[in-house]
Amino acid sequence: MRTVIQRVSSAYVTIDEKVKSSIGKGLLVLAGFEEADTIEDLEWMSAKLINMRIFSDAAGLMNLSVKDVDGDIIIVSQFTLHALTKKGNRPSFIRAAKPGVAIPLYERFVKLVETELGKIVGTGEFGADMKVSLLNDGPVTIIIDSKNRE
Repeated sequence: MRTVIQRVSSAYVTIDEKVKSSIGKGLLVLAGFEEADTIEDLEWMSAKLINMRIFSDAAGLMNLSVKDVDGDIIIVSQFTLHALTKKGNRPSFIRAAKPGVAIPLYERFVKLVETELGKIVGTGEFGADMKVSLLNDGPVTIIIDSKNRE
């Protein structure tokens, strides 16, 4: 599982020109799944996401988590995070999980994050043509891969 986490002042997802999800202060998370992902990957990533201290405290230091600041989260499925670009100029997405595997992983991940955060998480719509807008705060953008837990 691979995620791109962006600390935002605001973010929203539109589908067919209608807002599906919107948040103020919090995290926009792009999440990509591969066939080899397990529940352990989802649980590890969920805990990492909720507890990552990337929000500023009173001294201006990144010491607070999204939960500490009562922030919100939007999670958008993003199969392109598993693009292979070694050969040629057209990315290959062979490592990305097919919908039959990816959809249950995505739904389970959203539920895990909601449980750890203690509130509803915004989402996109799996497989839809989405427009994702955000105001990156900082900017702070972090890439995490559950297969590389260094």
